[in-house]
Amino acid sequence: MDYKKLAERLFPGAYPTPEEYERRYPPRDLPAGAEVTRLAPSPTGFIHLGNLFAAIANERVAHRSGGVLYLRIEDTDLKRKVDGAVEAVIRALRYFDITFDEGAEIGGSDLYAPWYQRERAEIYRAFAKRLVEQGRAYPCFCTEEELAALREEQTAKKLVTGYYGAYAKCRSLGEEEIYRNLDAGKPYVLRLRSLGDAEKKIKFRDAVKGEITVTENDQDIVILKSDGIPTYHFAHAIDDHFMRTTLVIRGEEWLASLPIHLELFGALGFKPPRYGHNCSLMKQDGPTRRKLSKRKDPELALEFYRKEGYFPRAVKVYMLTLLNSNFEEWYLKNPEAPLETFPYKVEKMGKSGALFDLDKLNDISKSELARLTAEEMLAFLKGWAEEFGSDAEKAYFVEEEKLLSALSLCMGVGGKKRRKDFVTASQAMKTISYFFAAPVREDEYAVDAPTRRALLDGFLARYDEADDSAAWFAKVKEVAAENGFAAEMRDFKASPENYRGSVADVAEVLRIAVTGRANTPDLWTIMHILGGEETRARVARAKEEA
Repeated sequence: MDYKKLAERLFPGAYPTPEEYERRYPPRDLPAGAEVTRLAPSPTGFIHLGNLFAAIANERVAHRSGGVLYLRIEDTDLKRKVDGAVEAVIRALRYFDITFDEGAEIGGSDLYAPWYQRERAEIYRAFAKRLVEQGRAYPCFCTEEELAALREEQTAKKLVTGYYGAYAKCRSLGEEEIYRNLDAGKPYVLRLRSLGDAEKKIKFRDAVKGEITVTENDQDIVILKSDGIPTYHFAHAIDDHFMRTTLVIRGEEWLASLPIHLELFGALGFKPPRYGHNCSLMKQDGPTRRKLSKRKDPELALEFYRKEGYFPRAVKVYMLTLLNSNFEEWYLKNPEAPLETFPYKVEKMGKSGALFDLDKLNDISKSELARLTAEEMLAFLKGWAEEFGSDAEKAYFVEEEKLLSALSLCMGVGGKKRRKDFVTASQAMKTISYFFAAPVREDEYAVDAPTRRALLDGFLARYDEADDSAAWFAKVKEVAAENGFAAEMRDFKASPENYRGSVADVAEVLRIAVTGRANTPDLWTIMHILGGEETRARVARAKEEA
């Protein structure tokens, strides 16, 4: 077989040589030990927690070592491409403070551009031509129907499915038949001629999992599709080499592809980057654990966290507890330290499935939000509301002084201990909604309607907005006493049978009337923030409803 002649037929014309590409994309000028990592999503419009998991690991490794993190877009699959997906990826990752140094739509150095794979077609074709010249790649004319029949036969025989060995029928086509097919315009893909043996094992040092053993690749994988666009496997090997990637941290689902990638790097004459396969994110589902699922688990999508309004630092803190085994201990000692100061290490990454627990994330989120000032909380909520809030919620920010007072109360600012009532922006906005609109009753009264009317009537008759908290509470006690409730809690505890209830029960009636809820921060302060007119209107309305 004249491979050079075949290569010229498949890829006519001159292409830059490998040496020219090596000069065009030189090794990076970085300090010793600096890592070059990347995130390389497909523009499908769906970016998930697993992407963030890998992104945090790659970002920390790159920047802790004085290296570079870049963004590459693997857009070779046009069928799955979604308009605006790249911008959505960047926006989602920026929300979680993932900072790229260069790449698609990022800026920075363009020395290793272009960053979109479809713009790098010439490079892929140049190396595809070279593989054909070396006899390491060949055209395959098999139709979809033939490939389906092949899979059915292999499945029936309980064999590994794929295009290999005796099942790689186009691998042994003669020169005459190849040219006859080409002359007839028969569609073809380009396949790698694998030299691997499925009976042989390879020992590999995984940056995360340590030493592992994998089987050699014997599959003649497709490297160029029928439209001349490369497959992921082929394109990523070339791009990682010429973008000078030193370490690829990716999901452990890619372990199955590792033998293919190692053979591709060898065939191309490139030194492969180091690979580290991080553990999968798992979920407790009854008595068993399973991987988080796009179909079953809305919390897998990063958009879920943005729409709910999770505080970015809280999500990042939780991800780091799953990524590095020593992070949680460090975080307990340094709760307010910049996360960048944590000494992140690949060696401390988990080797088996990490259990993702939304309840634990919520607890972390409460703690992180409780550390904010009222002004910082307002800014966070405003940013969320501008993108995801209702018109009514956006209107809260018109009354900024009132909103700050409400947030200070609900967060316990200035008190002995901070409250942890807020979990997410969306939940926080619902929590403070009674400050800005007539409350929707969420809790039921514990006393009957006639008693409620009497209590509310008694309060309205005595209420004076000018009262301080002590005078206000003294009047609540008066209302309690005249309606058969114990004005002092010690009296009620001593002889509960002598009373209809305690002053706490009376306060609860007022609380529900004013806020719609049985549990809130200090009621006198709430009334003070609402103002006398609004407080009276709410109590009067509740009395009528009773």
